[in-house]
Amino acid sequence: MKIKKYNNLLLVAVLVIISTVAASAQESDPHLVERVMGDMILLLGIVGILAGFWGILRMNSMIMDAQKIQLIQEHGEAGLEKAGMLQKETFWQRQMKRWTKAVPVEREHDVMLDHNYDGIRELDNSLPPWWVAMFYVTILFAGVYMTYYHFTDYGASSTEQYEMEMEQAEEAKKAYLASQANLVDESNAEMITAEDQLAIGEASFIAKCAACHGQLGEGGVGPNLTDQYWLHGGDIKDVFKTIKYGVPEKGMIAWQAQMGPAEMLQVASFIKTLEDTNPPNAKEPQGEIYQQAANMESDSTATDENKMIGMAN
Repeated sequence: MKIKKYNNLLLVAVLVIISTVAASAQESDPHLVERVMGDMILLLGIVGILAGFWGILRMNSMIMDAQKIQLIQEHGEAGLEKAGMLQKETFWQRQMKRWTKAVPVEREHDVMLDHNYDGIRELDNSLPPWWVAMFYVTILFAGVYMTYYHFTDYGASSTEQYEMEMEQAEEAKKAYLASQANLVDESNAEMITAEDQLAIGEASFIAKCAACHGQLGEGGVGPNLTDQYWLHGGDIKDVFKTIKYGVPEKGMIAWQAQMGPAEMLQVASFIKTLEDTNPPNAKEPQGEIYQQAANMESDSTATDENKMIGMAN
């Protein structure tokens, strides 16, 4: 009978662990092993505490049984009656009385205090032992919890959990930005200024573009990319478009078949950083000079002002 009870307790513990593993697996928890280990340790701690209380109660019962046997052997049942140990109640009935420690109504005068509040009398009743035991269990549980999460390497503290969640959020953010980067085209391309992205663009340029445009963009078979003259437009959108569709009639292939939108924007942004770098052996300018929109607007304003001054003169 006792073996069955232990087996049932073990079965409950296994079912709890399996349910925890299943729930964590459904959530794709990257810290599955740590959480399962934590649940197991907490569960074992709770089982150990309950087993300790059960052991104390069992030991108390065994001591009382031994005392009864000794009294019976020495004085018979009269000795039990004299010692107040002659009881016909079951073990569970005795334990229930101990754990509730209820004072009968007819004995309330024994624990009644002198305080009188509008006819309401106060009783000096002690807390039920079961309530006190639960309080001690929570204290022991808090000790196990604090030890596991704050003084061992198994459980993550609230600070560590926050840091892990922030790392996961940063990875999710990078994945989202990477997916958004592939939505760029010649109509919405914007200059990249992040050094790590420009470094990737430089590596792609050297691997795929330097054969025609030179390692430093000085030009070769293809035009010089370091001056202010452009054959197909010098805006970032124009450069992106040229890389994407190529110039087949002049031998430049369409790179959209070999590079994704994000990579083409990285290369286009890196090319724009080569302007006015003046590399050695630069090829002569080709095409038309390109100026940024701000410069063109300021030039246009200056020209209008000069016209107005001339008209005034």
